Amino acid sequence: MSLIIGIDPGSRLTGYGIIEKDGQKLRFVDAGTIRTESKDMPERLKRIFAGVERIVKFHGPTEAAVEQVFMAQNPDSALKLGQARGAAIAALVNLDLQVAEYTARQIKQSVVGYGAADKEQVQMMVVKLLNLSVTPQADAADALAAAICHAHASGTMSKLAVLNALGGMARGRSRSSSRRR
Repeated sequence: MSLIIGIDPGSRLTGYGIIEKDGQKLRFVDAGTIRTESKDMPERLKRIFAGVERIVKFHGPTEAAVEQVFMAQNPDSALKLGQARGAAIAALVNLDLQVAEYTARQIKQSVVGYGAADKEQVQMMVVKLLNLSVTPQADAADALAAAICHAHASGTMSKLAVLNALGGMARGRSRSSSRRR
Protein backbone atom coordinates (compact mmCIF):
# COMPACT_ATOMS: atom_id res chain seq x y z
CA MET A 1 0.00 0.00 0.00
CA SER A 2 1.29 3.47 -0.83
CA LEU A 3 0.17 7.00 -0.13
CA ILE A 4 0.68 9.35 -3.08
CA ILE A 5 0.59 13.15 -3.07
CA GLY A 6 -0.06 14.95 -6.33
CA ILE A 7 0.79 18.62 -6.78
CA ASP A 8 -0.64 21.04 -9.36
CA PRO A 9 1.64 24.06 -8.94
CA GLY A 10 0.44 27.62 -9.32
CA SER A 11 1.75 30.96 -8.08
CA ARG A 12 -1.62 31.95 -6.59
CA LEU A 13 -3.27 28.54 -6.05
CA THR A 14 -1.30 25.33 -5.69
CA GLY A 15 -3.50 22.26 -5.72
CA TYR A 16 -2.72 19.14 -3.75
CA GLY A 17 -4.37 15.75 -3.69
CA ILE A 18 -3.57 12.64 -1.71
CA ILE A 19 -4.69 9.13 -2.58
CA GLU A 20 -4.01 5.70 -1.21
CA LYS A 21 -3.10 2.91 -3.60
CA ASP A 22 -3.70 -0.64 -2.44
CA GLY A 23 -3.07 -3.04 -5.31
CA GLN A 24 -5.38 -1.82 -8.07
CA LYS A 25 -7.67 0.09 -5.69
CA LEU A 26 -7.40 3.84 -5.31
CA ARG A 27 -8.93 5.67 -2.33
CA PHE A 28 -9.31 9.41 -1.77
CA VAL A 29 -7.53 10.72 1.33
CA ASP A 30 -7.45 14.54 1.07
CA ALA A 31 -7.36 17.40 -1.42
CA GLY A 32 -7.35 21.16 -1.42
CA THR A 33 -5.42 24.25 -2.40
CA ILE A 34 -2.64 26.30 -0.91
CA ARG A 35 -3.62 29.94 -1.37
CA THR A 36 -0.80 32.46 -1.51
CA GLU A 37 -2.81 35.71 -1.29
CA SER A 38 0.21 38.02 -1.52
CA LYS A 39 1.54 40.31 -4.23
CA ASP A 40 5.12 39.64 -3.18
CA MET A 41 6.49 36.61 -5.09
CA PRO A 42 9.04 35.57 -2.43
CA GLU A 43 6.22 35.50 0.15
CA ARG A 44 4.07 33.36 -2.18
CA LEU A 45 6.94 30.88 -2.62
CA LYS A 46 7.41 30.73 1.14
CA ARG A 47 3.71 29.92 1.59
CA ILE A 48 3.81 27.20 -1.08
CA PHE A 49 6.89 25.60 0.50
CA ALA A 50 5.42 25.77 4.03
CA GLY A 51 2.00 24.54 2.86
CA VAL A 52 3.38 21.51 1.01
CA GLU A 53 5.67 20.73 3.94
CA ARG A 54 2.77 20.92 6.43
CA ILE A 55 0.56 18.62 4.31
CA VAL A 56 3.35 16.06 3.83
CA LYS A 57 4.18 16.03 7.54
CA PHE A 58 0.50 15.56 8.42
CA HIS A 59 -0.33 12.78 5.94
CA GLY A 60 3.08 11.14 5.45
CA PRO A 61 2.85 10.24 1.75
CA THR A 62 5.44 7.79 0.44
CA GLU A 63 5.38 8.96 -3.19
CA ALA A 64 4.96 12.31 -4.95
CA ALA A 65 3.90 13.44 -8.42
CA VAL A 66 4.16 16.98 -9.75
CA GLU A 67 2.80 18.39 -12.98
CA GLN A 68 5.52 19.74 -15.27
CA VAL A 69 5.46 23.32 -16.45
CA PHE A 70 3.97 23.89 -19.88
CA MET A 71 5.22 26.81 -21.94
CA ALA A 72 2.67 29.55 -21.44
CA GLN A 73 2.23 32.36 -23.95
CA ASN A 74 3.30 34.90 -21.34
CA PRO A 75 6.97 34.39 -20.33
CA ASP A 76 6.40 36.17 -16.98
CA SER A 77 3.59 33.72 -16.13
CA ALA A 78 5.78 30.76 -17.11
CA LEU A 79 8.58 32.02 -14.84
CA LYS A 80 6.22 32.46 -11.89
CA LEU A 81 4.74 29.01 -12.47
CA GLY A 82 8.24 27.53 -12.59
CA GLN A 83 9.14 29.22 -9.33
CA ALA A 84 5.98 27.91 -7.65
CA ARG A 85 6.73 24.44 -8.95
CA GLY A 86 10.28 24.70 -7.63
CA ALA A 87 9.05 25.69 -4.16
CA ALA A 88 6.71 22.68 -4.05
CA ILE A 89 9.39 20.27 -5.29
CA ALA A 90 11.92 21.67 -2.81
CA ALA A 91 9.48 21.04 0.05
CA LEU A 92 8.87 17.46 -1.11
CA VAL A 93 12.56 16.68 -1.59
CA ASN A 94 13.41 18.38 1.72
CA LEU A 95 11.21 15.73 3.36
CA ASP A 96 13.00 12.92 1.48
CA LEU A 97 10.26 12.17 -1.05
CA GLN A 98 11.24 11.17 -4.56
CA VAL A 99 9.35 13.27 -7.07
CA ALA A 100 7.92 11.91 -10.33
CA GLU A 101 7.11 14.51 -12.97
CA TYR A 102 4.37 14.24 -15.59
CA THR A 103 3.23 16.54 -18.37
CA ALA A 104 -0.35 17.81 -18.36
CA ARG A 105 -0.95 15.67 -21.46
CA GLN A 106 0.31 12.51 -19.70
CA ILE A 107 -1.90 13.21 -16.69
CA LYS A 108 -5.01 13.84 -18.80
CA GLN A 109 -4.30 10.77 -20.95
CA SER A 110 -3.96 8.61 -17.84
CA VAL A 111 -7.12 9.88 -16.14
CA VAL A 112 -9.46 10.80 -19.01
CA GLY A 113 -7.99 8.77 -21.86
CA TYR A 114 -7.57 11.92 -23.93
CA GLY A 115 -4.47 14.13 -23.64
CA ALA A 116 -6.29 17.35 -24.61
CA ALA A 117 -9.15 16.96 -22.12
CA ASP A 118 -10.48 20.12 -20.46
CA LYS A 119 -10.57 20.81 -16.71
CA GLU A 120 -14.23 19.78 -16.40
CA GLN A 121 -13.50 16.37 -17.97
CA VAL A 122 -10.59 15.85 -15.56
CA GLN A 123 -12.79 16.81 -12.60
CA MET A 124 -15.54 14.43 -13.74
CA MET A 125 -13.15 11.48 -14.12
CA VAL A 126 -11.45 12.17 -10.78
CA VAL A 127 -14.90 12.06 -9.13
CA LYS A 128 -15.66 8.79 -10.93
CA LEU A 129 -12.29 7.09 -10.35
CA LEU A 130 -12.18 7.98 -6.64
CA ASN A 131 -15.93 7.55 -6.08
CA LEU A 132 -16.30 11.05 -4.64
CA SER A 133 -19.63 12.55 -3.65
CA VAL A 134 -18.42 16.12 -4.23
CA THR A 135 -16.48 17.57 -7.17
CA PRO A 136 -13.14 18.98 -5.98
CA GLN A 137 -12.04 22.47 -6.94
CA ALA A 138 -10.23 22.47 -10.33
CA ASP A 139 -6.66 22.80 -8.97
CA ALA A 140 -7.28 20.11 -6.34
CA ALA A 141 -8.79 17.84 -9.03
CA ASP A 142 -5.71 18.38 -11.22
CA ALA A 143 -3.48 17.43 -8.27
CA LEU A 144 -5.57 14.29 -7.62
CA ALA A 145 -5.25 13.49 -11.33
CA ALA A 146 -1.44 13.77 -11.04
CA ALA A 147 -1.53 11.33 -8.12
CA ILE A 148 -3.78 8.94 -10.09
CA CYS A 149 -1.44 9.18 -13.10
CA HIS A 150 1.48 8.27 -10.85
CA ALA A 151 -0.45 5.36 -9.33
CA HIS A 152 -1.08 4.00 -12.83
CA ALA A 153 2.50 4.66 -13.99
CA SER A 154 4.11 3.17 -10.88
CA GLY A 155 1.91 0.07 -11.24
CA THR A 156 3.04 -0.32 -14.83
CA MET A 157 6.68 0.22 -13.87
CA SER A 158 6.38 -2.42 -11.11
CA LYS A 159 4.95 -4.92 -13.59
CA LEU A 160 7.73 -4.15 -16.08
CA ALA A 161 10.36 -4.62 -13.36
CA VAL A 162 8.91 -8.03 -12.49
CA LEU A 163 8.77 -9.03 -16.16
CA ASN A 164 12.34 -7.86 -16.68
CA ALA A 165 13.49 -9.82 -13.64
CA LEU A 166 11.65 -12.92 -14.82
CA GLY A 167 13.09 -12.48 -18.30
CA GLY A 168 16.57 -12.17 -16.84
CA MET A 169 16.09 -15.33 -14.80
CA ALA A 170 14.80 -17.18 -17.87
CA ARG A 171 17.77 -15.97 -19.93
CA GLY A 172 20.11 -17.07 -17.13
CA ARG A 173 18.55 -20.55 -17.03
CA SER A 174 18.77 -20.97 -20.79
CA ARG A 175 22.43 -19.94 -20.74
CA SER A 176 23.28 -22.34 -17.92
CA SER A 177 21.35 -25.20 -19.52
CA SER A 178 23.11 -24.61 -22.86
CA ARG A 179 26.49 -24.74 -21.10
CA ARG A 180 25.70 -28.18 -19.67
CA ARG A 181 25.22 -29.68 -23.10
